[in-house]
Amino acid sequence: MTDCIFCKIAKDEIPASKLYESRNFMVFLDISPANKGHALIVPKMHAQSLTDLPEHVAQEFGELQLRVSKAVMQSTNAEGFNLLLNDGRAAGQEVMHAHMHIMPRFSTDDFHFKWTHKKYGEGEVQEYSERIKTNLT
Repeated sequence: MTDCIFCKIAKDEIPASKLYESRNFMVFLDISPANKGHALIVPKMHAQSLTDLPEHVAQEFGELQLRVSKAVMQSTNAEGFNLLLNDGRAAGQEVMHAHMHIMPRFSTDDFHFKWTHKKYGEGEVQEYSERIKTNLT
């Protein structure tokens, strides 16, 4: 995709502080971090959604989350970390190219996640459970 900033970074058309690169992925520091050391894992192939990735690429994506999270934690002396993938505009995705944030966290930072908690109605837990199990492949 010609207008995608992550595709441009993958093609070395835009500089980035790359931390790791493989045939399928690149990892670099976010230029507007939640905390210093905030990294992004980005597939080199343009995929708007996580669900658009081929299975073997998605598997590498999962493995990289573990590797990068450990490296960020060790390098920043963070007390914890968040993994965040916003998938789709309704989920807050701003760059329409699949990517995972690894954000080091500290008890003194002022970054918070908060959502309202919904409740299931009578029989809905069973209904949603069955619907989701049916679609697991």
